Amino acid sequence: MGQTANPRRVADNEARAKLRMIRISPQKLNLVAALIRGKKVEKALNDLEFSRKRISKDVKKVLESAIANAENNHGLDIDSLVVAEAYVGKNLVMKRFRARARGRGAKILKPFSELTIVVREVEEAA
Repeated sequence: MGQTANPRRVADNEARAKLRMIRISPQKLNLVAALIRGKKVEKALNDLEFSRKRISKDVKKVLESAIANAENNHGLDIDSLVVAEAYVGKNLVMKRFRARARGRGAKILKPFSELTIVVREVEEAA
């Protein structure tokens, strides 16, 4: 008989992609996510291609994945897609320490993040 299909988590004209366990702080990742929010996907891809931030390559991969999901899984037109949402969440934090003078230790926090990108098909206003 099989399992029933899961309900869609996004609307019919949307597609999403998510990347978890990115080794960067959420604050730094949010700077790059804010760069592409609300833009057409073609412009967002160009902005990420020429960004000087290290993490922009990973954000570009997630955006390309969301575009591929929209085209292949949901049958949306890739020329009319915009980045509807790009949000960042916290993930685990690795805790390390560095030995300091007089037997003390200093805490080093190595945070991880997760990124979710939702693309939406919009009709062109003439």
